Amino acid sequence: MFRYMEEVQKDLELLQENQAESMKKAVEYLAETISNDGIIHVFGAGHSHLLSEEVFYRSGGLVPVNPLLEESLMLHEGAVQASRNERKHHYIRDFLNQHSLEPGDALIVISTSGRNPVPIDAAEYGKEKGLTVIAITSIDYSKSQPSRHESGRRLYESVDMVLDNLCRRGDALLTHPNVPEPYAATSTVIGAVILQTMFAGVIEHLAENGEEPPVFLSGNVDGADEHNQNLVEKYKERIPLLK
Repeated sequence: MFRYMEEVQKDLELLQENQAESMKKAVEYLAETISNDGIIHVFGAGHSHLLSEEVFYRSGGLVPVNPLLEESLMLHEGAVQASRNERKHHYIRDFLNQHSLEPGDALIVISTSGRNPVPIDAAEYGKEKGLTVIAITSIDYSKSQPSRHESGRRLYESVDMVLDNLCRRGDALLTHPNVPEPYAATSTVIGAVILQTMFAGVIEHLAENGEEPPVFLSGNVDGADEHNQNLVEKYKERIPLLK
């Protein structure tokens, strides 16, 4: 029963071993973004959108994080249709035009397969607008499948920095002789660890450089409301969901 936990622990050890330098570079850039009053935008379609919510308005989390949540690419309005939408070229551009993505900001695009048009278009849009674009994706998974994007590129080929979540093809960890399909996805667990590790690193980097990191307190701790509201006032014009 605990094979999943055991295998995920192994994957996390591999992640730290193989991605440490890439994550350190991303932390340095994200810290610089915040120092310069920039915003960290986070986008994913399907289950990947969960990770943009994971780091938004979070107790102990960074304040200047803007989750790019397009409901037609999420599951609650129809999972099958959302998957179809993710395969449409230029589908995401109108949505992104409604957001304040500015030069000096950062954009994190999350797609484990990295093959569908929507996340690739989102990455290209960010670069057009002068943002540094970071991907969280699986390079092995991406290389095992042809791109669905009209350019032929995959997500990892369309960004400035790549963080490899090391997920297997099909995002399934386990096999069993009596089960024909591999099962037990890891992309959400690994992705959350990547993001939380990086954002903790950003907070520490800012503090070590004499800056006060903009960090939310839990709203369920007495005295947090005033602290949090002061931070919300600073960033709410650029983060629509801080209302």
